Amino acid sequence: MSEIVLKFSEPLPGMILRGEKDITWRVTDYNVQVGDTLVLCHNDGREFGRAKALWVKKTTFGSFTAEDTQGHEQFSSEEDMYKTYSTYYRKKITSETEVFVIKFELLNKLHSS
Repeated sequence: MSEIVLKFSEPLPGMILRGEKDITWRVTDYNVQVGDTLVLCHNDGREFGRAKALWVKKTTFGSFTAEDTQGHEQFSSEEDMYKTYSTYYRKKITSETEVFVIKFELLNKLHSS
């Protein structure tokens, strides 16, 4: 088992801490394995919690199932989703882009200032 650092943009840390978000989509392969500890950080690197990876799946944005999206923040449209992820990764994201779906369980919360 290893520790994997995952960074989240606002307002996602709060959603995770409130239990509203327990899935993340990553275009970059972090080589997350089931059981790995996830170090949850703000974009500036401040840790806000730890989680355990429950399952990991490789798919494409155009092939999402209900399981892949439940527990993830919602977008007003597919166009909005692609635009958001294109901004995150600084490259064009389309329905054909491969994505890793990581389901996690929050283990503890840290209070960071």
